[in-house]
Amino acid sequence: MMKRIAVFTSGGDSPGMNACIRAVVRTAVYHGIEVYGIMRGYSGMIKGEFVKLDSASVSNTVQKGGTILKSARSQTFQTKEGRQQAFDQLVNNGIDGLVAIGGNGTFTGASIFEQEFGIPTVGAPGTIDNDLYGTDYTIGYDTAVNTALEAIDKIRDTADSHDRCFFIEVMGRDSGYIAIPCAIGGGAEIVMIPETQMSTDAVIETLKAGWKRSKTSFIVVVAEGDEEGNSHAVAKRVKEAIPELDTRVTIIGHVQRGGSPTAADRLLGSQIGIAAVEGLMNGMRNVMAGIVDRKLVYTPFNDTIHKKKLINQSFMRMVEILSV
Repeated sequence: MMKRIAVFTSGGDSPGMNACIRAVVRTAVYHGIEVYGIMRGYSGMIKGEFVKLDSASVSNTVQKGGTILKSARSQTFQTKEGRQQAFDQLVNNGIDGLVAIGGNGTFTGASIFEQEFGIPTVGAPGTIDNDLYGTDYTIGYDTAVNTALEAIDKIRDTADSHDRCFFIEVMGRDSGYIAIPCAIGGGAEIVMIPETQMSTDAVIETLKAGWKRSKTSFIVVVAEGDEEGNSHAVAKRVKEAIPELDTRVTIIGHVQRGGSPTAADRLLGSQIGIAAVEGLMNGMRNVMAGIVDRKLVYTPFNDTIHKKKLINQSFMRMVEILSV
């Protein structure tokens, strides 16, 4: 039986993590389980940065961005010696199970840790990239998309006023999940994502065709991990090919990680937080809690880490049709 658990956040922060932490804490309290927060992810686990939490500890947090437990990346945890130190700290604090809120890297570490030391862990998908297999949406994704879309709407105004072509870079090192809805919702003419082979030459031809139709302003959304390069590299090549086109580059950047979470992310974080604790209580280990087709599922870390979450190709077709 679980008598004492710990929760931590690791990797990049995402809006809604606090809603998840709150749900973990209050679910544990509801079931009579002691709960501790580990500050600064695996780094804090190694250093013994454990804080006892109760319902009052997470009051007035559901609406806040970031993570009250803070986050950090740990090179030390990637070593066997570092993981041994982390295990010793968990034993010293009487921890029976872990809730790990994070992404691919977080779950990779948790999986290795469980295999070596047997500490049960249930993961909560906290990443703005929405690139984790085993859940339709990740915590923070909806907020990040809406933040980026708001910026694109404003850039569209100035692009139209000055007859310019803006290359707008959004986050998504290995995934176009942020770029796609931003392109559709923001009325972009082109979207470049890692999952497709949209070449810069194809971008140039599309812009030339639009220019011939007397179209004078354009929005090109570029995912930061696109194989053609970053937005500056693409914009430079376009400018060389179409000198008469007035080009600008805007990188939205880390503003996508911050801000108050949307209602959708607060709800998802709360659902997943409850599911993570109750999963531990029911003997789950080495799995991620997620929502697929509106149903709660637990996906093995091995699948979450190694299986690819595919982009819906109908969305790419939507961009093509709607940009005419």
